[in-house]
Amino acid sequence: MAEELHNEFELENPSLQQQFEELIARDDKLAIKDFLNDLNITDVADLIYENEDYESQIMSHLLIHRAASVFKILDFPVQKRIIQSLPAFKTAELLNHLSADDRTDFLEELPSSVVRELIKLMDPEERKVTLSLLGYPENSIGRLMTPDYVYVYPHNTVEEVFQTIRKYGKDSETINVIYVINDKGELLDDIRIREFILAAPDKKVEEIMDGRFIALNAYADQETASEVFKMNNRVALPVVSNTNKLLGIVTIDDVLWVASEEFSEDIQKIGGTEALDQPYLEMPVLQLFKKRITWLVVLFLGEMLTATAMGYFEDEIAKAVVLALFVPLIISSGGNSGSQASTLIIQAMAVGEITLTDWWRVLRREILQGLLLGTMLGTIGFLRVIIWSQIFPHLYGVHSLMIAFTVGFSLIGVVLWGTFSGSMLPLVLKKFGADPATSSAPFVATLVDVTGLVIYFSVAYIFLSGILL
Repeated sequence: MAEELHNEFELENPSLQQQFEELIARDDKLAIKDFLNDLNITDVADLIYENEDYESQIMSHLLIHRAASVFKILDFPVQKRIIQSLPAFKTAELLNHLSADDRTDFLEELPSSVVRELIKLMDPEERKVTLSLLGYPENSIGRLMTPDYVYVYPHNTVEEVFQTIRKYGKDSETINVIYVINDKGELLDDIRIREFILAAPDKKVEEIMDGRFIALNAYADQETASEVFKMNNRVALPVVSNTNKLLGIVTIDDVLWVASEEFSEDIQKIGGTEALDQPYLEMPVLQLFKKRITWLVVLFLGEMLTATAMGYFEDEIAKAVVLALFVPLIISSGGNSGSQASTLIIQAMAVGEITLTDWWRVLRREILQGLLLGTMLGTIGFLRVIIWSQIFPHLYGVHSLMIAFTVGFSLIGVVLWGTFSGSMLPLVLKKFGADPATSSAPFVATLVDVTGLVIYFSVAYIFLSGILL
């Protein structure tokens, strides 16, 4: 009965996919056009994902401003396929209607030869803007900004401001904030539109200005934009040159895309691989292999040092074979504590909770954490040896108490070293301009594995010298 009701509901309320398939079967182009232009852009994007064979047809049937809105939210591989399949005139129309920042974001992912051909299709003015944005360094704020904004001068009246908004606001990315510049193009202030709405028509802009504005440098890294937006609760921020010339604006939607991409890259690096340039399922197998093999080889060579360390302590192991039983326990505890610390510090740095100036506070906290965590694990390890020696008297021999102390104090030392290494390494890399995420959990674990063996056998020598060693 329930299944019949479900089928009846589907017949009366067909899904968007079913409606689309019916229209395609009828080949009613006008009906398809009306259907697609009545949908939310996210629904159109879902249809594109579900109907790869009809991607270009769907885009062709959309009104051009809606096509541009849909195109900007699609994944890059889908964007690329659509551009390749659209007729040249439709491609030109689509590229010209994309906002400058979205167009630049798409083009910078393509080979230079393809970019040259696509730029030729653009209108002269759009071509000029695009080339200007592409001229900024990769991952700089200049690549994110749009030149579409409304600006006024200090001597303008509020009425003149509204006239400017009516004239240029339609083509602007946002009119929530109006920018004030001088005759040299230097940024003087940014004023929310509500201030103009509440002011008298004959009031001048300079009477409303307070000079308290926040601007981004065009050459700064895109990650800094995310931090500034978060701290200042803004939907748009001006972008200036080194001489404070207003070049464009960056809006919150662009920053959210960057934050999402940076988060994905950091997660991949923390997992011990290079950041992927494409979605996982779209990545060619050979390129995916190249992204993963480098770190695996580095980590493998690092782990070979563990074997070297084991060889160095070969005599000690031969004299007290029982020490070898605890090697996995010791090095895994150190690696786990180091991975914990590095992950926490990298995440805190990513969201701006920690900066390089906080290194001493971080060090003090992690030393304390290392001692507490190490003491807890050391106590457990100590009790484990004592209890097992009571249950199995011949397992550790007559010197089980000394072995228990060796394991307990080794765990304290290794865990303390792991938390110290894991917390400090991201900060050191940041200090030298490297990405902290490259101090990934596998890398820290490998580092602590090698040094953990040295700590373990050094402690063993202290407690067992003259007894087993």
